[in-house]
Amino acid sequence: MRRYHVTTFGCQMNAHDSERIKGLLEELGLGEAPSQEQADVIVLNTCTIREKPDTRFAAHMGNAAKAKRDRPGTVVAVGGCYAEAQRERLFALYPDVDVAFGPGTISHLGDWLGAGGEGVARGSFGTGEERTFAARLPVRRERRFQAWVQVSMGCNSVCSYCIVPAVRGRETSRRPGEVLAEIEQLAAEGVREVTLLGQNVNSYGRDLGSSFAELLRACDAVPGIERIRFTSPHPKDFRQDVIAAMAECAAVCEHAHLPLQSGSSRILKAMRRTYSRERYLRLVAELRAAIPDLALTTDIIAGFPGETDADFRETLEVVEEVGYDGAFTFVYSPRAGTEAAAMPDQVPDKLKRERIERLVEVVQRVAAGRNAGRVGMVEEVLVEGPSRTDSGLLRGRTRRNTTVNFSGDAASGELVSVAIEGATSTTLAGMQLALAVA
Repeated sequence: MRRYHVTTFGCQMNAHDSERIKGLLEELGLGEAPSQEQADVIVLNTCTIREKPDTRFAAHMGNAAKAKRDRPGTVVAVGGCYAEAQRERLFALYPDVDVAFGPGTISHLGDWLGAGGEGVARGSFGTGEERTFAARLPVRRERRFQAWVQVSMGCNSVCSYCIVPAVRGRETSRRPGEVLAEIEQLAAEGVREVTLLGQNVNSYGRDLGSSFAELLRACDAVPGIERIRFTSPHPKDFRQDVIAAMAECAAVCEHAHLPLQSGSSRILKAMRRTYSRERYLRLVAELRAAIPDLALTTDIIAGFPGETDADFRETLEVVEEVGYDGAFTFVYSPRAGTEAAAMPDQVPDKLKRERIERLVEVVQRVAAGRNAGRVGMVEEVLVEGPSRTDSGLLRGRTRRNTTVNFSGDAASGELVSVAIEGATSTTLAGMQLALAVA
């Protein structure tokens, strides 16, 4: 049997897309290989939102090129946002690439590889009219009880630093009936937790005369689905009807990922985020008033062009004031073709590094305090498998999306009660109290 290996870079949407790529390849008769070195088809599903994924891709591409030299019949396929951004010159930059596809053209991969992965032909690809939802393709999920559900693709925002709209196209929503049919099928297959995905998930449905709040309520009504998550929302589109749905729907988890990017209104304006520090903090207050036990996580960029020491201090102040449960922190990376890349007053790399270190320190201290506050509580945990740090423990997630390492004897996919006995800035620790709660 010919075998494939998929390497995934970047966001949750890419994780979802890779599950569809795997499903498509397995439908063609390929099996999964444990490494690139043992694969007949090497797929790199790329990200290009920052410089780091680009660098990682280049390293993996070097390994793939070596595998191809060692075994000339090896096929190298590159997909995702980097492929789309470089579509005019990808094959020139990397001559060992056989086929390439953008985020909206995964369905062509099977045609280009041919039946069984043979008869490879290079193909053109792009955004625009030929885009299709990856959600309509076969799937090979990582876990039988959790699933990604794509509800939209593309983005209509114009953030000055972001390349995503250029590579994923304008926002398009899947029809609610199609989304619900997928979720009902997932429930019938034993899935207990779904995560709704979109580049700007809470603007879902506006092109269809629907709304994200309506979708949340409809998903909540599907029997068997016990947890609903969603990512990533944009603060400008986080409306009252969505907050009400989160508060009132039993399956919707008490967690929101709410990207801040900067705590300075001046920098937010330069970023074209369309909200101010004050508006963001009002939204946080509204969310916490409606959902008192809400966990909030965020994205923050350090060193955006023109960011002064005073601007950066405002970001640290917002981290303290909001009290995030976790944050993804990034050094600003100029992306070719974006407005921010051409802005004056680019922050020196050394200063960016100093700021990210200070930011991480504050984020971790605040998150550690938030997690310490959970010690002594009992949390409902969905078991995901063995702990990654101690094979004698189990690992799972709370409804608030915090990882818990705990002693117990539950099977993956079970919901259990765990007494929380310890905490770090990123995890909780505890002991299973009883058998599965559901």
